Amino acid sequence: MSTNGTSLNSLGSAPKIIVAIDGPAGAGKSTIARHLARHFGLLNLESGAMYRAFGLKALRAGLSLDQSAALGSLAAETTIRLEPSNDENRVLLDEEDVTGLIRNPEVTDAASRVSVFPAIRSWMVRLQQQLGTQGGVVMEGRDIGTVVFPHAEVKIFLDAAPEVRGMRRFDQMVPKPAVQPEEVIRDLRARDERDRNRADSPLKAAHDAILLDSTNLTLDETVRAAEAIVQNWIARSAARA
Repeated sequence: MSTNGTSLNSLGSAPKIIVAIDGPAGAGKSTIARHLARHFGLLNLESGAMYRAFGLKALRAGLSLDQSAALGSLAAETTIRLEPSNDENRVLLDEEDVTGLIRNPEVTDAASRVSVFPAIRSWMVRLQQQLGTQGGVVMEGRDIGTVVFPHAEVKIFLDAAPEVRGMRRFDQMVPKPAVQPEEVIRDLRARDERDRNRADSPLKAAHDAILLDSTNLTLDETVRAAEAIVQNWIARSAARA
């Protein structure tokens, strides 16, 4: 499948480092990745945005979202690029800026459905790996340090107790859903179980990942801890040079 249009953009003096952030749902991975990207001048390689861009293309093409072969053919003629900006990445689908089109629920649902197919996941992994070839990226997910970037210089496994993650997610829901926090926590536990036990790229910490447990930390404390992990690697690297 084509990987055209995925060259890494020049990030000036950004450190040529790959930061991989893994962890369960609701751990705050996206927030930490966005902050580290801004703080260290890295490209935030958003896997979710990439899947949503492809989901948008599948919807536009009128494809059935459960036909793996047709989706694979569509992927073969698809290019997806991320360009860093001050606020968020620009997402380019076949050179069209679709940043403002990929956040609606229909596209999000399509992304979830197309991402289950191994052929699509393999294609996306190749895109992400090519984007990270030159370094200077941070990426979050559930198999980044184990599958996508197993040789990443910095690997963080961000975790928190399910009850804490569930309440954080509930507090972020706007408007408030017609569910109780206990239901959100229960659903999150079920998702944890699926993620940890799936056959394809299960959620687990890489053997050389640094565990960052934010159960008893504020967001600011978690951000500072993640910054320190990256900064320590940069300092050690400079000392060895």
